[in-house]
Amino acid sequence: MKTLPQLTTAAVLALALVAPAFAADMISGDVKKVDEANAKITLHHGPAKSLGMDEAMTMVYRVKDAALLKGLKAGDKVKFEAVEDASGYTVTKIEKGK
Repeated sequence: MKTLPQLTTAAVLALALVAPAFAADMISGDVKKVDEANAKITLHHGPAKSLGMDEAMTMVYRVKDAALLKGLKAGDKVKFEAVEDASGYTVTKIEKGK
């Protein structure tokens, strides 16, 4: 039989794994720079409530997979999802706008 502390720990870990999926919202932005070699992208975007950002800003983001950057260039309009983790902000999904 599992003890209460073990069950509590399991519940907290499960929530930590699931929470980023619920926190992600599509954010509209413009590509300022693409750095495929380092799996980074510089984006200017409006408020990103899912990341706790209430103001428009330009930021450098890591990307989960450098393949997400294929076909993107400075000036492109995009919609993206990002999460905050221990290493900073990471783009998990990005789509070129029309």
